[in-house]
Amino acid sequence: MWRVEKVLRLEHSKAAELWHTAWREAPNSHGTGDPLSKLPTREGWAQPLVLYKNYRLRPRFAATIMHLQNTFEPRHDDIVLATNPKCGTTWIKALAFTITNRFRYEFGNHPLLFRHPQEVVPFLEIPRDGDMTYVETLPSLRLLATHMPLSLFPDSLASCGCRTVYVCRDSKDALVSWWHFDKMVHREHSVDFEAAFNMFSEGFTNYRPFWEHCLEYRRESIACPNRILFLKYEDMMSEPVKYVIRLATFLGVPFSNKEEEDGIPEEVVRLCSFDKLSSLDTNQTGDLIRRGNLIVEKSAFIRKGKVGDWVNHMSQEMGRKLDWIVEEKLKGTGLVL
Repeated sequence: MWRVEKVLRLEHSKAAELWHTAWREAPNSHGTGDPLSKLPTREGWAQPLVLYKNYRLRPRFAATIMHLQNTFEPRHDDIVLATNPKCGTTWIKALAFTITNRFRYEFGNHPLLFRHPQEVVPFLEIPRDGDMTYVETLPSLRLLATHMPLSLFPDSLASCGCRTVYVCRDSKDALVSWWHFDKMVHREHSVDFEAAFNMFSEGFTNYRPFWEHCLEYRRESIACPNRILFLKYEDMMSEPVKYVIRLATFLGVPFSNKEEEDGIPEEVVRLCSFDKLSSLDTNQTGDLIRRGNLIVEKSAFIRKGKVGDWVNHMSQEMGRKLDWIVEEKLKGTGLVL
């Protein structure tokens, strides 16, 4: 079973050991030596972040992304679900899985009633139990998730023409959701919200700067609309049926007239809704992984899912400041977040 976020609760020394082991064991053509040691490193979060091609990353993820550059073999019918962390990842996994597999499963006995959405769609850069070849064993049509910015995609994936769905979210809600997730995972080593706000605002968070991540996908979606679908979390929440229909069409499995008449899109929305997913015992009890010092609880991935929850965690002044920063970073691009 797919295991998610494998280094989220490791002590720094253990994490470093795994990062370097993963790199040493990965076939590569980067030459001798450890490339991670050459990357600028900065402390601040529970785990240090390295700077790799303008993005801050946990070293393990940076090593895996480097490895994927030379090893990943995409298929023309792959579907990539891309998000900034805590921007609707669990929801888009559930929706895409349900839409593309709707002819295989009945809603009353659906896999999502018994398995967490994070388990049914694997992450590219987070290997299953350290197995870098797991994705290769999956049958087509593969659903693959990533938090990678578009500029860090393996060249083979960027050029293969497969479809990518990208979901962005209001930066304030994304920050609040990330902070809660980080607290649940790191507990004793988590940072306070003010520190998290300051680091996020300067682009110092895992897979960030936030605005650059969104902008890369937005630009490519305009240039290649048949290859990248750019969605906003808030729009999807306001009109979920409309966007489920749009998503199915983009994924190449559009709803038939009869399916729409029979309310199948509405059934998809109900099954994948926050209320439904959060009510299932399989999503609220137990861990996605418990191994040594690493603990990732299932409930960490389904907290609130609310639009505008940021008002309960930051002042209006902080909200205005972050909005101003994002607006300045995106000025002249046509993208509004």
